[in-house]
Amino acid sequence: MSGVYLLIGTFFIVAVILVTVVLVILKKYQYNSFRTQVERLDKEKNLIASTPVYSELEKVEAIVKNDKMEEKYKNWQKRFDVIKNEKIEKINDMINELDISSNMHDYKGFDQRIAKVEMEVYKVREGANKLLDEIKEITISDEKYRSIVTKLKSKYRKLNAEFNNHKEDYDEIGDAIELQFETIEKRFLDFDNCMEENEYDEVKHIVKALDTMIDHMGNVVVEVPNLMLLAKKLIPKRIEEIVESNTSMQEEGYNLDYLNIKYNMEECYKNISTILDRIKVLNLDDCMFELKTLLDYLDNILDSIEKEKLAKKIYRETVSTFDTKLKKTSKIIKDIYKQLDSIRNSYDLSDEEVKELENIKLELEAIRKEYHQLLKDEKEAKTPYTDLSKELEKLSNLLIELENHLDESLKSLGSMKDDELRARRQLDEIRDLLKQCKLTIRSYKLPIIMNNYFVELSEANDAIDEIANELNKKPIVIETLNVRVDTARDLALKLYKTTTNMVKTAQLAEMAIVYGNRYRSTIKEIDKGLDNAEMLYHKGNYKDALEVSLNSLEIVEKDIREKLLNVYGG
Repeated sequence: MSGVYLLIGTFFIVAVILVTVVLVILKKYQYNSFRTQVERLDKEKNLIASTPVYSELEKVEAIVKNDKMEEKYKNWQKRFDVIKNEKIEKINDMINELDISSNMHDYKGFDQRIAKVEMEVYKVREGANKLLDEIKEITISDEKYRSIVTKLKSKYRKLNAEFNNHKEDYDEIGDAIELQFETIEKRFLDFDNCMEENEYDEVKHIVKALDTMIDHMGNVVVEVPNLMLLAKKLIPKRIEEIVESNTSMQEEGYNLDYLNIKYNMEECYKNISTILDRIKVLNLDDCMFELKTLLDYLDNILDSIEKEKLAKKIYRETVSTFDTKLKKTSKIIKDIYKQLDSIRNSYDLSDEEVKELENIKLELEAIRKEYHQLLKDEKEAKTPYTDLSKELEKLSNLLIELENHLDESLKSLGSMKDDELRARRQLDEIRDLLKQCKLTIRSYKLPIIMNNYFVELSEANDAIDEIANELNKKPIVIETLNVRVDTARDLALKLYKTTTNMVKTAQLAEMAIVYGNRYRSTIKEIDKGLDNAEMLYHKGNYKDALEVSLNSLEIVEKDIREKLLNVYGG
């Protein structure tokens, strides 16, 4: 039993020794940690005290030349004396208290006291740094501002030289620009005077003003010539073109009232005058944008005038075709009515079939009436040709529908005479279609027309000759005639489709190449691709030329294919 007690006593003594050692180590670590913080704060305090404010103040003392500067100098001295003699001393006392407490191992509230000293050190350090920055703002002002003004003078001289070398480009705005240059020169003199008197507060504002004025003059020198070119030459020239075109076209019977040209041109002149007034006082904000917008507007009017001329040409061509069709259709209906009694006696026609023919006749009369009104409107110049052309196209579509309706009614008669009339009429239409194909192919000067086109043209002509031969035969074999007509019509439509597709594809290819020329000088891939497209185009491979040009343009414009085909009906 005594052995057990001895073992327990030994363990107890060892535990006490270990606890004592740990407490001593922890206390020593705490002491070292607090001492380290106190030494750090003391070092930061000394760094604040060694701030080179006095050396900077000596520099200021040497350049004091006015009461304002002297007042600032004394104020800075006073502020630094407060920092050094009051605030740093206060920090020193607080650090000494911490030092004593750490030596006496009095750690109660030590962290809070250290935080207070750190806060005080931070505030004093910031105050000292701010004071030093204010003083340096003066001590380095001379070199800093002279360097800035030297660069501004260099920029000013270049602008002045550019202006004087091209003075004629600035027109009446030259006087205002010269006055502004004189104002800038006066500000340079003000700068020199203020630097001489060490009035650095005023110098700061002068340099800022100079920078703003010279930057503005940079825009003025660059933009004014272009603005004057637009406002004094290009736009007035566009207006003159529009006015002259309007006068001459009205004399030729065009109706351009919907463009309201007289009023709009007067408004354009007013806008130009307003913009010029702003340019004269060198207020260039949005002037370029407004002038370009005005130019675009005038170009749109010119486009409308050109569209009116084109519409007249199309209208006149369509009138001739429409008039011929109308007369032919009227003659057919008239002939049918002359023979209607004979046909009814010869064939078992229902009342519905007769009524259908009467409805066709009424529809034709309505089309004829609208057509004559259209001709009257043209003669009296009441309607623009763009509207006349649309109305005529509408009537043409109605006439086509009526012809189709008439064809259906004639088919129900089932007579040889009707088949013969239909064949002769369709022969004329097929010939007209071939004629239209020839006009279309001639209207767009293609570099090459492929041999397969001439093969299709020859086949269509041969088919037309076959129809004529069948019509000249006596008796006419209707079944054979119908086959000949169908074949000729199919071949003519095939030729028409080939013609329109070829011309349209060639137009799109040419448009894509022209559009892509803007990228030739900067993108080699596009330049090479367009060269290949041009080669294919001149060889007559218009489809391949279009594909190659679009593939090349997709390098910079991913949606060029959709954009171009949508715009030009691809």
